[in-house]
Amino acid sequence: MPETPLDAPRTWAEFADPADPDQRFRVDLSWLCSSWTCIFGSGCRGIYADRPHDGCCTLGAHFTDDEDVARVQAVVDELTPKEWEKRPKARPGEDTLPLERWTEMDEDARKTKVKKGACIFLNSPGFAGGGGCALHNKGVRTGRAPHTMKPDVCWQLPIRRSYRNVKRPDGTSYLEITITEFDRRGWGAGGHDLDWYCSADPQAHIGKEPVFRSNRGELIALMGEEAYAELEIRCQAHLTSIRTFRSVEARKLLPLLVHPATVAAKSIGGKRP
Repeated sequence: MPETPLDAPRTWAEFADPADPDQRFRVDLSWLCSSWTCIFGSGCRGIYADRPHDGCCTLGAHFTDDEDVARVQAVVDELTPKEWEKRPKARPGEDTLPLERWTEMDEDARKTKVKKGACIFLNSPGFAGGGGCALHNKGVRTGRAPHTMKPDVCWQLPIRRSYRNVKRPDGTSYLEITITEFDRRGWGAGGHDLDWYCSADPQAHIGKEPVFRSNRGELIALMGEEAYAELEIRCQAHLTSIRTFRSVEARKLLPLLVHPATVAAKSIGGKRP
């Protein structure tokens, strides 16, 4: 099925950040209550047609700050050649891999190196240590949440957090933090040229849990525990509203509440949305 439109209707909620009175969250309930799930290795076609096994790892990952780099460096120091297919060979006297061995500069931004056509951490299908992201796999093997092992951009995708300063009529202001879908436009102008993208494709809207539950750890990392608790209340209320509309057969109103890719996914094979 085709991807759903970028500008489909959305349902939003706003609330004050319980941990900071100078901040407010603006959250996309349509996305957070959608049934999207990562289908890497289970139907993901990759962002480029000629590299279907890469998922969204083809370009490498840009780091957000020094803390982001340091967190991944700690995992790099743990990975062995049996776990990391493209691990650079250690040189005499190297107890740890220096940054220049596994990262590169893109203008003024540091990112993971691209090696053999994709991110240096991407293991190929069939690799004995496990295909896919070596960092992610390390987390799974050691019982640590994978999002604590990877670059920020990798574990946040396709959730997008953005900031905006809002000035009120009385001259006061607050920081607005938006939590929404990282759609094609999040990649910049080049996002429209990607051959495939998961967040708007019904093929990826097959999760057993809505995004706010399946990505609980990531959302807490982005928002904080207290704000996540407030988000959860609003998402639960939104799901209750959806069930009510379904029960009264208000099918025309469902697209205003439910992510269009989730509606399309549940319509495949004649199933009711």
